[in-house]
Amino acid sequence: MALIVHKYGGTSVGSPERIKNVAKRVAKARAEGHDIVVVVSAMSGETNRLVALAHEMQEHPDPRELDVVLATGEQVTIGLLAMALKDIGVDAKSYTGWQVALQTDTSHTKARIENIDDERMRADLAAGKVVIVAGFQGISSEGNISTLGRGGSDTSAVAIAAALKADECQIYTDVDGVYTTDPRVVPEARRMDTITFEEMIELASLGSKVLQIRSVEFAGKYKVRLRVLSSLQDGGNGTLITFEEDDNMERAAVTGIAFDKNQARINVRGVPDKPGVAYQILGAVADANIEVDMIIQNVGSEGTTDFSFTVPRGDYKQTIELLQQRQDSIGAAYIDGDDTVCKVSAVGLGMRSHVGVAAKIFRTLAEEGINIQMISTSEIKVSVLIDEKYMELATRVLHKAFDLGN
Repeated sequence: MALIVHKYGGTSVGSPERIKNVAKRVAKARAEGHDIVVVVSAMSGETNRLVALAHEMQEHPDPRELDVVLATGEQVTIGLLAMALKDIGVDAKSYTGWQVALQTDTSHTKARIENIDDERMRADLAAGKVVIVAGFQGISSEGNISTLGRGGSDTSAVAIAAALKADECQIYTDVDGVYTTDPRVVPEARRMDTITFEEMIELASLGSKVLQIRSVEFAGKYKVRLRVLSSLQDGGNGTLITFEEDDNMERAAVTGIAFDKNQARINVRGVPDKPGVAYQILGAVADANIEVDMIIQNVGSEGTTDFSFTVPRGDYKQTIELLQQRQDSIGAAYIDGDDTVCKVSAVGLGMRSHVGVAAKIFRTLAEEGINIQMISTSEIKVSVLIDEKYMELATRVLHKAFDLGN
């Protein structure tokens, strides 16, 4: 008998019919002799509806009260799923995040998990019950309802699996695993049987939407065995995210291609080439809580340099305005940017033992007339910034160049 944590996202519980299907899937696993804990999200679209309601009350909703409102979405789902299980003869009990209790810090709307009290869950499991827990939420050290931010249900599930020392945490979603790239862009994309945590973290951070990056990091930290499966299809083993490197890793330079439209490029031109100039620019951006991704600096003539970096597209205008206000103190000749760019990345542990991967990427894109604006690399990743209009073409040709369809 294994202890397994199931997690179902908003699409998987998006209607009464789908909740009943989830109940049947959980009942089947329970009938096979497993102890089951289920973590669920709010029904599809519900969190957006609740956010909109909050904004009708306040232009900038109070974070504490917003968490109170948002946490109701998952509370509905856990109750409905418990009812559906009881209706088919499976004893089940639902818990909100604060009832578990999943304890967090005091950062409302983006709380971090600090501890989980597993006593009540273990007692119910020992009594033969299916335990259902609201994802995305907890209770702060001050005793207030808190939420973990978008995608927090994945993190809740992994954290609960870690606390219970579960044999596996199964993430059920609307796809049947992790693919070499988005099959909507590349029909030849292939579902992978296994992928390493290192590769999954890179893919999640580079635009892959299958798993939320915090959950993958949490799983890696606490050695939680993760599997991605489809809640809309029966059968199949999905994709196992593992700590062990595949025996064939020596032959696989690249595992997957990721892309991210949520990019904007900022250019700070003609700044003095002297120590501290990068801090002057990026320090101001960091103080505004804006995340910086790719960075490049080119030394120009007559003691000046050009400094470019990328930010999320939603922060583009704020970043431009922020730096324009500081243009004189920075000493920049002018500041401009482009919010019609995207990032395309190749990821693979095999890069550690293969030479020429970056060159192959650059040659492949050049043959298609795709200009590279910026480059970022790590031990197992190469990312390029290109015009957004070439995103799908770049993804397709790189997927083919590295023979990822086979």
